[in-house]
Amino acid sequence: MRHTLPIAPQFYVTAPQPCPYLEGRSERKLFTALQGDSAEKLNDALSKQGFRRSQNVLYRPSCAECTGCLSARIRVADFSPSRSQRRTLKRNADLRREATSPWATEDQYALFRRYLDSRHADGGMADMDIFEFAAMIEETPVKSRVVEYTAPADDGDRRKLTAVCLTDVLDDGLSMVYSFYDPERINDSLGTYIILDHVEIARRAGLPYVYLGYWVPGSRKMGYKAGFGALEIYKSGRWQDIGDPGHHSSETHPLSVDPIAEQVARIALPEARPTTPRR
Repeated sequence: MRHTLPIAPQFYVTAPQPCPYLEGRSERKLFTALQGDSAEKLNDALSKQGFRRSQNVLYRPSCAECTGCLSARIRVADFSPSRSQRRTLKRNADLRREATSPWATEDQYALFRRYLDSRHADGGMADMDIFEFAAMIEETPVKSRVVEYTAPADDGDRRKLTAVCLTDVLDDGLSMVYSFYDPERINDSLGTYIILDHVEIARRAGLPYVYLGYWVPGSRKMGYKAGFGALEIYKSGRWQDIGDPGHHSSETHPLSVDPIAEQVARIALPEARPTTPRR
């Protein structure tokens, strides 16, 4: 006789912290550990419900009065680049892609530091040292890849690391965990290029979605994601087409967020592998 039991992780809530996206707001996260033999199944299942991975933790915003952070993904089969996005592809035609195992290098960290110092000097990752960076890249209990993009070096001797994306491979798509790039190529829209290239990777692999992380109405940091076609957002417990981005609001309301216990109760968990009881 065989039977299965659902994977039953424990969920926790962080203490309120200043919101990195909307000034004057506080953020709070619902999270659970990602570990053990069922890590990939849990990552797959919760990613479909608006969760994101950070090392060995899965989290989803659960702020007290705000539902502004909306998980976003691109439907690969329906996506077609805009005119400006096609220009971005042409501008970056010199880049060469290589997908490797999740292993941190000194070149990656040097590029990461230049990127942070130029674009996010006051952000939460600004003080990250090389050991913390290595942990971000390497501490993954799921199928992950580091996608590196290199350009011809000025001396022509070797290629120059220009952009990097830490990417999870889900059962239904690619999840872009974190990306960074050469801040000196400011006019090349490298962040957009990395997303466009991941759409192509997913298309070739037969994967239906590319997960972009959170889109936040009213946030200048996250506004660019709404510029991609075939974009879906996870809102009110389901994936739906974004439609007109202007119709979505990040206004606060004391009744906009359900109690944590109700949120956890509605999370659909995967089943563990079938087991055979001892005789």
